Amino acid sequence: MSSQSWASLSNQCIYAAMFVYTLVMIAFAYDLAFIGRRGGTKSRSELVSVGGHSAVGAHQTSGELSVAIPAGVGADDPSVRTRVGNIGHSLFILGFGLQAIGVLSRGLAASRAPWGNMYEFSITASLSVVGIYLLLNRKFGLRWMGIFVVIPVLLALGLAVTVLYVDAGQLVPALRSFWLLIHVSAAMISFGLFTTSAIVSTLYFIKSAYEKTGKPSRTGFLDRVPSAGALDNLGYRLVAFVFPLWTFAVIAGAIWAENAWGRYWGWDPKETWAFITWVIYAGYLHARVTVGWKGRKSAIIALVGYSSLIFNFIGVNIWLPGLHSYSGLS
Repeated sequence: MSSQSWASLSNQCIYAAMFVYTLVMIAFAYDLAFIGRRGGTKSRSELVSVGGHSAVGAHQTSGELSVAIPAGVGADDPSVRTRVGNIGHSLFILGFGLQAIGVLSRGLAASRAPWGNMYEFSITASLSVVGIYLLLNRKFGLRWMGIFVVIPVLLALGLAVTVLYVDAGQLVPALRSFWLLIHVSAAMISFGLFTTSAIVSTLYFIKSAYEKTGKPSRTGFLDRVPSAGALDNLGYRLVAFVFPLWTFAVIAGAIWAENAWGRYWGWDPKETWAFITWVIYAGYLHARVTVGWKGRKSAIIALVGYSSLIFNFIGVNIWLPGLHSYSGLS
């Protein structure tokens, strides 16, 4: 196939993935709205942890991530699934496959790694978000998080194809390095995990407010979501896991900068905001471990860190000129 054919296939697969993700969103919205009519709001006092171990609260058992959820209304409990929700989950896997083909085809069209501009980073980073969710769901049963994952992925792809799209082409000289694979791949995986953590932190505020009311959920959806304490714990563990990878991405970027521009650090806007993001998440972990901050305070810091990450991707590339302005937009 020619480069033009690969590029056309890539575009078709991305649009097809968006269509499938739209169906996923509708299916998960139905599942969310009508779960209470399928027995999802049963009152249970017993608690079980994700991974099959009994638990009260949120803790780690046998080296596995443990998130306490009400028995009988667990995220992966068949008694609280709807048929439409099951279809939505299967479609989510199909959409992931289509998007993966789209990303791969884009790389074949350009004869390089498919993350040389903002469009390519958007479709690849959002693929990372979906892949991480599917992996976590398979291991820990996070079906309840699906709709909160598919919506930002759809928004990212919509932004990519309508605003950020550029034709496949050659890289600028500074990007023609094997460090592109190392640095950017680490950054994209980090982006996916930080996004998942931000979703969990947002759900923490929703669940916390719900628990304070003491009223039963009308649809039963919030009864499927782990307790606010468990969400807080899950968000912390995700950040603790991804922080070393983000640290590696920043260091790898510095090494690449020395190779490309003859200096490790020049306080370029991209470098500066990457460091700011690192400092915020480092402060988050420090506050958790040494000061014991949990709940609302730590969730706010986590969301501030994620806001910095998003600005580093969008704001720096579009509005702040620098050596890292590779948006491809004119």
